[in-house]
Amino acid sequence: MKSARILFNHETLHVTVNEKDQVVTQEGKVLEEGSFTWLPPCDGKIFVLAINYADHAAELSFKAPDEPLVFLKNNNSLIGHNQHTYRPDNVDYMHYECELVVVIGKQAKNVSVDDAMDYVGGYTVGNDYAIRDYLENYYRPNLRVKSRDTCTPIGPYLVDAKEVKDPHNLVLRTYINGELKQEGNTKDLVFNIPQLIAYLSDIMTLSPGDMIFTGTPEGLADVKPGDVITTEVEGVGVLKNTIISETDYLKTIHKQ
Repeated sequence: MKSARILFNHETLHVTVNEKDQVVTQEGKVLEEGSFTWLPPCDGKIFVLAINYADHAAELSFKAPDEPLVFLKNNNSLIGHNQHTYRPDNVDYMHYECELVVVIGKQAKNVSVDDAMDYVGGYTVGNDYAIRDYLENYYRPNLRVKSRDTCTPIGPYLVDAKEVKDPHNLVLRTYINGELKQEGNTKDLVFNIPQLIAYLSDIMTLSPGDMIFTGTPEGLADVKPGDVITTEVEGVGVLKNTIISETDYLKTIHKQ
């Protein structure tokens, strides 16, 4: 099953998505695309992996880490499918990061690697934008790099874990305006999903809805206002959003 959250008639609804990718309300009504706004399908803590693909590490001239490199993001950065991400004015390089996002399904603490997959509730697609101008250290990305409003699209929906047979063999792709720019496979994760859940649950309790952005493969490129970015994970979903300028973003804020 695919589940999602949307804003419809000023109300947040929990809906399902059928085999035709149509949104269906709890009453069974099919909603037309454009009549609602996609919201992030999850609500919880946001864990993000840095340098968790060997090819991406090589792209950055880093060696693969000896243990997971994890940082936290705030929910202010999350936006849903078909929404806008702003590019700050006067920056030189902003890039996407297509990622498989693991969503925790039940409370987890001190979980073993062998049992970890039992705690996965589902999967979705994430795009973890980075403002490279301010990057001081890949091992500790600061707030200006990773935690800006609108800079973490996620969705469109959550796919039940049981429907993804092998999450460690999924193709990831990113397109800019329809042109393929990034392609990789989750089989190249440095730390796989059970290892990440075991590692994180040893540090703190994981709760339903918590998100683990598992990292991005090589193939990064600069994005500019007007670009339409499509990130997709095989068998999980296709996530689209459009880059706008900071000036245009602030205009929308002032209208609220």
